[in-house]
Amino acid sequence: MAQLIDRRPNAKNKSTVNRQRFIRRYKKQIKRAIAEQIGKRSVTDLDKGEKVSIPSKDIKEPTFRQGAGGRKERIYPGNKEFVPGDQIKRPPPGGEGQGGRRASDKGEGEDDFIFEISKDEYLDILFDDLELPNLKKNQLKKMTKTRTVRAGYTTDGVPTNISIVRSLRSAMARRIAMSATPKRELADLKQTLETMNQSSSVTENEKKAVEEKIIVLEEKLRKIPFIDTFDLRFNNYAKKPDPTSQAVMFCLMDVSGSMDQATKDMAKRFYILLYLFLTRSYKDVDVVFIRHHTQAKEVDEQEFFYSQETGGTIVSSALKLMDKIIKERYPVDQWNIYCAQASDGDNWNDDSPLCGKLLRESILPLVRYFAYVEITQREHQSLWHQYERILSEFDNFAIQQITEQSDIYPVFREFFRKQAA
Repeated sequence: MAQLIDRRPNAKNKSTVNRQRFIRRYKKQIKRAIAEQIGKRSVTDLDKGEKVSIPSKDIKEPTFRQGAGGRKERIYPGNKEFVPGDQIKRPPPGGEGQGGRRASDKGEGEDDFIFEISKDEYLDILFDDLELPNLKKNQLKKMTKTRTVRAGYTTDGVPTNISIVRSLRSAMARRIAMSATPKRELADLKQTLETMNQSSSVTENEKKAVEEKIIVLEEKLRKIPFIDTFDLRFNNYAKKPDPTSQAVMFCLMDVSGSMDQATKDMAKRFYILLYLFLTRSYKDVDVVFIRHHTQAKEVDEQEFFYSQETGGTIVSSALKLMDKIIKERYPVDQWNIYCAQASDGDNWNDDSPLCGKLLRESILPLVRYFAYVEITQREHQSLWHQYERILSEFDNFAIQQITEQSDIYPVFREFFRKQAA
């Protein structure tokens, strides 16, 4: 019986190739379905998979068939209703039933095709065509790290790295090589002994000599070990240089008393979406969280998203702290620096000009991209107007407004869409 061994790299997921081909083929429909569903689910649940519904008409293959036509005069056995010469209305092509989920008293209904995509596939499609802007415009500092990769097999190693399959294969090859000649000789001797038994002219001593040779060869074959230390093979691993680029993303958020819970929640969702994007797009990205009211403070992710503050708003405090951290920890010649700021637009009127000055003189000359998102349904205040003046002066600065939760993903895509080469 033939034995087939699947040596494809994805042997445990043999449908991966077909699955990827299906996603590529119907990527447009899947992206449209995800875009429609993104507003219905929480961004905090983006690290889960999704069930995507694709209309059945979009996945049908084009076919050629002979159309209804011609004259047919036929009476089928068992007919009790018609006689030759009766005129019968021709039925519509394809039957009278309606596809989809609409009700029909005839024909068979056909549901939409439900395709479940995994977490990684969902995020790949969600962040398709996105990147950190201007990343390739700057000469990157290369950090040489190493990663462990497979490097064949070796005859020496620790027991935990033993390759059972390769060891057994080597043992089988050795046994075949060592036993091939004795087996041929043994077969010849057995044939000779059988011939001698049928002959009357052969003496008993001659037969005994052949039998002794057969016993010696059988004993020799039995002594061939099933596996020997010579057969052992161990997985070999090597350190491969893995150069990566350095990037840092500053996340600034207003947590003053003017930021109500709904506004804070939308800001948190925007940053969670940003954080997921960064961790998937780049291996080595530092994320610095700065939250501010009248004073700014660098915090960890948990405190950035979930602790609450009260009081007024002084945005310049966050910009000053960011400038200080850049000078202390992130030299411009070694790091690609990005910043995203979320606020409801509230700020002391006397502080907004200072914010504009800090951006022009200290922040924007250092960063590759600065994105400001204002989460409010009110009229824009002094901070927005001050930032509008900067738009025409710097091409690495962008501002957008979010009024409701459904605006988060479109604004995010607008900030981080791929730039033209």
